[in-house]
Amino acid sequence: MEFHIALEIALQTISVGLLVGCTYGLMCVALGLIFGIMRLINFAQGDFLMLGMYFALGLVTWLGLGALMGVVPAILTAALISVPVFFAVGWLLHYGLLSKIGTGRQNLTEGEIHQSQLIMTLGISLVLANGSLMVFGSTPASINSVLASQAWVLDPFGNGDVMVFLNKGRVVAALIAIAATLAVYLLLQKTDLGRRLRAAADNPLAATYMGIDVMRSHRLTFGLGLGLTALAGVMVATYYPFQPYVGVDFVIIMYAGVVLGGLGSVMGSFWGGLIIGLVQQLSTLVLPIQLQSTTVFVVFLLILLVRPQGLFGRMVERA
Repeated sequence: MEFHIALEIALQTISVGLLVGCTYGLMCVALGLIFGIMRLINFAQGDFLMLGMYFALGLVTWLGLGALMGVVPAILTAALISVPVFFAVGWLLHYGLLSKIGTGRQNLTEGEIHQSQLIMTLGISLVLANGSLMVFGSTPASINSVLASQAWVLDPFGNGDVMVFLNKGRVVAALIAIAATLAVYLLLQKTDLGRRLRAAADNPLAATYMGIDVMRSHRLTFGLGLGLTALAGVMVATYYPFQPYVGVDFVIIMYAGVVLGGLGSVMGSFWGGLIIGLVQQLSTLVLPIQLQSTTVFVVFLLILLVRPQGLFGRMVERA
């Protein structure tokens, strides 16, 4: 194989890994936010990603928004609307279900409450996946968009020997993922609300004594986490076919990214997802595509052997 052909394949693979990794990063940030502040393992996270995909399909295709204003503007509108809609869903779920666990039971420890909440999210996951199967059917769906079928062409060396093709759907998804991640970072680090959320994560009892409503902070966190997950789902739907059980394909990646980035480190979760995307794509250069996931977890385990707290986490970091 000629050098310029090998170089083109390598650069193409790296670019795809970076673009896919940015979207993975947003998914991991959403999950890391919930775990970092609430200490809640949400088994239903992948199912809300799936609902975000069907939400986009519903607005663009079923409600005719794509025909009315064009597919691409409709997708961007769905992305914008998905965050407040799923924020409200998360708020109501926490208010109506998760916050009720342990209410009136003074003898339950924090760990026992979290265990019950974990089981509750598993139940929610089963309801959402099987309910979606009944409503939407098992046939894979997709959003027909020019974003998925067109690409920008880069000539990195200016001589035409090496060309890199960037899928427009993945590029837009990556840019939105980066913007959303930066917004979360600024929220947590630069605003009074972010300081209250971090205080509720670091020491809920001390935060309560300081006048912070910890339960309300958790409710905001859960709503924001689901909103970001739905946003990622809308963007992935522009280039990835989906069905009601697609969440299983992504939830494993989410947890691997959160642990790899550092448990409790919200921003480290983004880098964890980015690394997983890169490893997943680079593995195809030397291994069959069926071993992508295997390669990811081999690298994942090797890194944790050296850094048990994750690449960007600290033993005491909470959010």
